[in-house]
Amino acid sequence: MFQLVRRKDYVYGYQVRASIVFYQKDVHKAHLEWIKERLGNVGYIRIRKDAMAEYTIVGLSQVIQILTLLRPYVRLKKKHIDVAFKIASLLPSYKRLDSNLLLKVSKYVDLFGILNYSKKRRNTSEQLRNFLNATPRND
Repeated sequence: MFQLVRRKDYVYGYQVRASIVFYQKDVHKAHLEWIKERLGNVGYIRIRKDAMAEYTIVGLSQVIQILTLLRPYVRLKKKHIDVAFKIASLLPSYKRLDSNLLLKVSKYVDLFGILNYSKKRRNTSEQLRNFLNATPRND
């Protein structure tokens, strides 16, 4: 998933966070551990209070690396992967985002939320645009 995360210490007030999360009932945590081993032991596994286990991988480079491995086998989330690679192609790995590029990326993050049927999203491209318009900057 891709999310806009509010960060007060960031120049433009938001971060684009990339993550992959696998879910399983906690009694089947061993399946998540098996997947984690196959994917190079990146990320972490936690047990939630609702008896679900999550295997989470965070960070654009690791997410894209894992999606590259999984892409030939994915059947149900192909559109998600296409959007993820589009976002990754827009995000510069060597320099800071400018506000226009961040807004462009945020629209793809919105699209990702739509593909996931996300209902709880608070941080959207519209909210980012309002924030950028309301906050004076020296870009």
